[in-house]
Amino acid sequence: MTFAPPSHAQAFLADNPDIELIELFILDANGIPRGKLLHREELLALYQTGRPLPSTMLGLSLQGEDVENTGLVWDVGDIDCRAYPLEGSLVRLPWRQIPTAAVQVSMHPSEGLPATVADPRQLLIRVIEQLQADGLYPVMACELEFYLLDQQRDAQGRPQPALDQDGARPRQTQVYGLRELEQIEPFLKDVYAACKAQGIPARTAISEYAPGQVEITLEHGDALLAMDQAVRYKRLVKGVAHAHGMQACFMAKPFDHLAGTGMHMHVSLADAQGNNLFASSDPAGTSLLRQAVGGMLASLLDSLLLFCPNANAYRRFQANSYAPLAPTWGVDNRTVSLRVPGGPAHTRHVEHRICGADANPYLAAAAILAGIHHGIRQQLDPGAPVEGNGYAQAKTLLPTDWLSSLQALQASSWARDAFGHEFLRVYLAVKQAEYRQFMAEVGEQDWRWYLTNA
Repeated sequence: MTFAPPSHAQAFLADNPDIELIELFILDANGIPRGKLLHREELLALYQTGRPLPSTMLGLSLQGEDVENTGLVWDVGDIDCRAYPLEGSLVRLPWRQIPTAAVQVSMHPSEGLPATVADPRQLLIRVIEQLQADGLYPVMACELEFYLLDQQRDAQGRPQPALDQDGARPRQTQVYGLRELEQIEPFLKDVYAACKAQGIPARTAISEYAPGQVEITLEHGDALLAMDQAVRYKRLVKGVAHAHGMQACFMAKPFDHLAGTGMHMHVSLADAQGNNLFASSDPAGTSLLRQAVGGMLASLLDSLLLFCPNANAYRRFQANSYAPLAPTWGVDNRTVSLRVPGGPAHTRHVEHRICGADANPYLAAAAILAGIHHGIRQQLDPGAPVEGNGYAQAKTLLPTDWLSSLQALQASSWARDAFGHEFLRVYLAVKQAEYRQFMAEVGEQDWRWYLTNA
């Protein structure tokens, strides 16, 4: 694994003499950035000798609490594990009031032990390297949906869409509405400017299927780089929204009566020369594409916890909601889980439509690519593509509860082979702890349903 050389830090400091602070961050299993705030004079040492981070940092729950069963707490004495900066990740945060930069780090393969096995980015690297050993080079892109919410809750304490430029609060769905995009132009202007400053290839913006819901697509490219960009883009959107007095929400289902929020993953495979191995005049793609689809379908249940990691994510699975319900695939069909979009032959790829926007991009990509590799090695046949309404034709449905997905991953021999025992031990310990804590919490819904009726 290649980390960024000290010369990158020296050049950045020379080009940015006003920078005072640097946010060092690493992504944990839940996709939450964890890290430290460094002063300018500490940056060069980070590039020269790395930075020690506690082993517990990659074994925390969603609430930021230690999970003892990960083996990263008392078993190892919360040991320091050394992390190093990633190439191209040192960027300005133009929305910050104090001149601030950010740098993403990853655990060193040997100096970062024992936390290295729990580093989501390291898992994705291992999966990609296995594909490359067979002459297959994954190409990916992310589409992340989000809601723009007001930082203030409504009179009942519930989240609400942010005010637009006219001071009005969006109440109606305007899919692909241009006026809706115009009303958030100041926000979009700063998002695109920040993306340009950080080298993130942000492209088309659309108004999505609910008031205040937005999607900005990212350009496809090398799979690891694409997921790095997705991670930084998500932080960027949240930061710019906050600077505009709003909250960018990537919760999978923030409102029961409105559309859920997904992360669509586009994937293809190239050869060593960059030629698309899925390219075909046949809209259903090559036999390699169909084998890849077969592998993704075969591993879908075992991977579902990585695509939908939280209890709320399963509220997104509702019929006729453009969220998938079954292990199905089709050509240019948005009612299935795996869609092969139309377009010129050289653009042929698969759109994976299952992930909630709350998924960790590194883990979701690792699961998708591991499934693809499984399908190609086993030459799996996905069957005929679904035509028409995939919701009506679904024979086998995906689980719509968190526990079933957790148990499926825990019991999966395929997942142990694909992701490794050590990674699964940590990840499952975290999700099991979260599940127990979530189910033990008594709140408003319990009182509304059972306080007087039980």
